[in-house]
Amino acid sequence: MKRLRILLLPLSLFCSASYGQESFSVELGQDGETIADMRPVFLKFESRPLPAISPAEVARRYQRLFKKADEPSVRVDALNRLANIRDRSGQDIGFTPEEETDMYRQAIDSYETILRRGGHSGPMDELLYQMAKAHALIGQNDASVKRLQQLVGQYPNSPLVAEARFRVAESAFADGRYAEAEAEYRKLVDGEGVVGDLKNKARYMLGWSLFKQGPQAWERAGQRFVTVLDEAIPSTSSLNQIPESSVDSIDDTLRILALMASRRGGAETLMGWLEPEASRPWTPLVFDRLADLYAVQNNSEASVVANRAFVSNFPKHPQRAGFMSQVVDVWSAAGRPVKARDAMADYVALFNDQAEYAGLDDGYRTKWREFSRFLADFYYTQGDDKKGSRVENYRAAATYYEGLARRSDEGGEFYRLAGDAWLQAAAYPAALKNFQVAAYELPGYDYAADAGWAAVALIRAGARGEAVSSEFNPDLADLSVETDRFVAQYGADNRAPELLAYLANRWLESGNNDLALQYAVQAVDHSKAAPETRYAGWLVTAQVHQNTAEYSLAEGAWREALALASSDSATLTMEQDAPELRQQVATAIYRQGEQAAEAGKPAIAVAHFQRVETVLPGSEVAIKGRFDAANTLLRASDWQPAINELNRFRADYPTHDLASDIGEKLVLAYTSSSQPIRAARELIDIADNQSTQSEAAGGDALTYRLRAAELFHAGEAFDQRNAVYADYLATSPIAADAEDHIRMQTMRHRLAESGTDPAQWRTKLVSAELESDWHSTQTLQWAARGSLAMGAEAAAEFGGVELSMPLDESLARKQLAMENAQTHFRNAESLGGAEVLPESVYRRAELHRIMARDLMASTAPDDLNELEQMQYTMLLEEEAYPFEERAIALHSENHQSIATSGFNVWIEKSLEVLAKLHPGRYDRALRWMSAAAQGESDGV
Repeated sequence: MKRLRILLLPLSLFCSASYGQESFSVELGQDGETIADMRPVFLKFESRPLPAISPAEVARRYQRLFKKADEPSVRVDALNRLANIRDRSGQDIGFTPEEETDMYRQAIDSYETILRRGGHSGPMDELLYQMAKAHALIGQNDASVKRLQQLVGQYPNSPLVAEARFRVAESAFADGRYAEAEAEYRKLVDGEGVVGDLKNKARYMLGWSLFKQGPQAWERAGQRFVTVLDEAIPSTSSLNQIPESSVDSIDDTLRILALMASRRGGAETLMGWLEPEASRPWTPLVFDRLADLYAVQNNSEASVVANRAFVSNFPKHPQRAGFMSQVVDVWSAAGRPVKARDAMADYVALFNDQAEYAGLDDGYRTKWREFSRFLADFYYTQGDDKKGSRVENYRAAATYYEGLARRSDEGGEFYRLAGDAWLQAAAYPAALKNFQVAAYELPGYDYAADAGWAAVALIRAGARGEAVSSEFNPDLADLSVETDRFVAQYGADNRAPELLAYLANRWLESGNNDLALQYAVQAVDHSKAAPETRYAGWLVTAQVHQNTAEYSLAEGAWREALALASSDSATLTMEQDAPELRQQVATAIYRQGEQAAEAGKPAIAVAHFQRVETVLPGSEVAIKGRFDAANTLLRASDWQPAINELNRFRADYPTHDLASDIGEKLVLAYTSSSQPIRAARELIDIADNQSTQSEAAGGDALTYRLRAAELFHAGEAFDQRNAVYADYLATSPIAADAEDHIRMQTMRHRLAESGTDPAQWRTKLVSAELESDWHSTQTLQWAARGSLAMGAEAAAEFGGVELSMPLDESLARKQLAMENAQTHFRNAESLGGAEVLPESVYRRAELHRIMARDLMASTAPDDLNELEQMQYTMLLEEEAYPFEERAIALHSENHQSIATSGFNVWIEKSLEVLAKLHPGRYDRALRWMSAAAQGESDGV
């Protein structure tokens, strides 16, 4: 496991020792590690420069002096000189181990001699110290300790006391007398005048002494070790300035603290020892050792707890990233992938904030990105696993990709991956945002166009209703905005033309012709548009122009599409569309004809209508074009060309539905071009072609015939007209309204005037008028004149009846004839009113006058005598007189109507008759005056 500080030894180098033996180490100047292996260094009484001869030669001379001298003080001084030479020169002075041990024994003897004599010239505390050291060097530890205790007891103020105490404590510790060692070390730690390295070592060993006494003393041991570390590493900067000689002891202190904590309460115990100021420069080191110790013991859970405890207790510490990273390492080493992923997630979350992330070292930033990428890829892969929560996995992947994107040189790719993950999770707004950032906000991203296309595809799916949520409901306008952005940035992309064509079609479907045309033109003009894309663009262009009635432009677009559909590059679908495209071209031409016709340009309209047939001969639109060409000529009153076109159309398409209207149109053309008889014959043909199977059809046929009759009448083809009238009236039609009555009366009148048997038609005319509830001035006049004519005929018949014997019989016949004539005249008066009254009155008066005349002129019977004949004549006069009087009265009545009706020929005739019948009154010259001026009375 990675160490937090490189100055510390790896755990693997000391773990085995910690369980095999609990050793310790100290260094006192140039001494050995323990009293037993101290080097034979003696007190330096003075410091002199080396002579200008070989150190080996000088040493050889002092060796010889040591061997030959008998004086203990000289021998001690010789050893001292040898030690100085070795220390100053760094060279071997030539003693073998056996010789060196022998020298130490001799030195001890010299020391003993000096002590017995009491004649030592130097300080005795130094002599005792040298003796203790010499005993230690030859393995006489008890003797060495006694001399040190003697030094402490006899010379308590000696500067060598502190080191002597340390050696005594060291000996007690080595012998397992930990309480004694504790007491001695504590004297050094608590005593005055003990400073520097020795005091630090005493603290260190005091802690060990407590530790060796068992768990009951670990609380105090922990506090002592904390003090040792506080002294050794007082500041953060001192972490990088630890002397090489102190590395092992510091590492050992950290290890033992971790060991004790692991056996008591773990991180909680550590925190107790660190209080009240838990955040020390070396705090991360001890937590790291604790976590490592658990890991080596294969206690992954405890190791993780220790790492997390540091982060929990020191949430702002700069080293918390390392501990969170170690949690991942612990779970990974333990083969716990789920736990490892959770730890990675915690690490990423802890430093997700930009400020937190910025505070990390480069290595830990790299670690953050590695964890994020691993988690993103993992959850994305898990998204397709049906066993898991698909949406949650993709959401997690998207979140990690987004975090990576903000903190990576490959931000574009991560934003695109995040967008894809959000898309899989149906979080469409987030997906769109990531795609857009990757596409448009990160210059240099190689796949930016793909990201932009993904944004377009997402909005397109939303507009189709395939990717819609409560927060994402784009419409066609949104797709247009995104398309414009994509084309502006990546216009050369091969996918752009298809997108433009698609959008053109959608706008066309929505009814926005302007936008449909805009995108269709872009699709057609795009340099990378495939034939099928250009084809789609032309289709939309054509349809837009069709919708906006720009049929000339539509024709051009349809022809472009048809050319593509007929080319070698056409797809099967395009080839199958070709017939429909021809139909569309024909329709566009036809519409141009309609426009020209509406604009009052018949010649152009006819040209367009007629050229439809060149595009799609025999088609419905071509047939309709032919038909409309003729209609256009009709509307333009170009009658003869219209007649020619109509006849040609009927000849070419006799069974077509449109041909059924040709007859009517020809009737119009013939009528308008003053060809009524041809128009009438056309109507007769129409009537002949009408089905007689239904009442409605029969009615239509009759209408056509009647219309034909009127045209025959206009063309003075009276025989043909009368034949139609006669056929119609022979069916005894009953007038349903005034119009019907007038029409039939007109027929009767015309037949009466020009047909055969006029009396019959006159009689029917008068009878129909008398029986009808409907009248018109003209029908009344016709009927009145008819009645007068019939009356005149009856009067003529009346006049032809002679009064002969027997008179009663002939008179009865004559009276009947008179009454018949009178009836006709009265009918005429009721029908014609004042207009026919003078004539009717005159004719009635004449019936009476003739009756009177004929009575008077009748022959008397032959068998009467003269008197009887005279009486008979008087009787006739009596019979004739009322008739004459009635005649005079009627003629007078006619005369009197001058005031209301004015003078006319019938009044004049009445006056002439009156002049004969009543000459005294009427047989005189008359002068008729014009009407008097206003205000004057009329006169004769």
